[in-house]
Amino acid sequence: MYRPDHATHTATTAHHDDRVQFLVVADESSLTELEAELSLLPLCARGRVFVEVEDESEIVALATPMRMTVTWLTRRNRSGRPGTGERCARGEAATRAVRAWTTEMLCDGPGETRVILTGGFALVTEVREHLQSVVGMTADAIVAPAYH
Repeated sequence: MYRPDHATHTATTAHHDDRVQFLVVADESSLTELEAELSLLPLCARGRVFVEVEDESEIVALATPMRMTVTWLTRRNRSGRPGTGERCARGEAATRAVRAWTTEMLCDGPGETRVILTGGFALVTEVREHLQSVVGMTADAIVAPAYH
């Protein structure tokens, strides 16, 4: 079907997409919880999933909405803090991935982004701190376990 309004569309046409995007972060300690959270997302959900595991043997198939990109981060294949020669600590790979993603994808602020965090204490607290203090997300935009 021909749409006259579409014929004037060009590469420079602004795209206004006001749908919520999701950032989902987990580690191997929370794979069951991750699967449950992913099953609750709308079928049209879009965004990114970062899952940190020790090695490739812990990678499993995840059912996600079509517009969600899943990235598995294996600690065994990553170094720790730059210049130290240390191994990648638990929570470090996913935290780095989230920092890089937010720098690229949320350069104009958090917008309509919702975050689901699951996993160990180090991962959840580091990512939540970054999202709130650096990115400027509000606490109600982040679903995460409460660690005391």
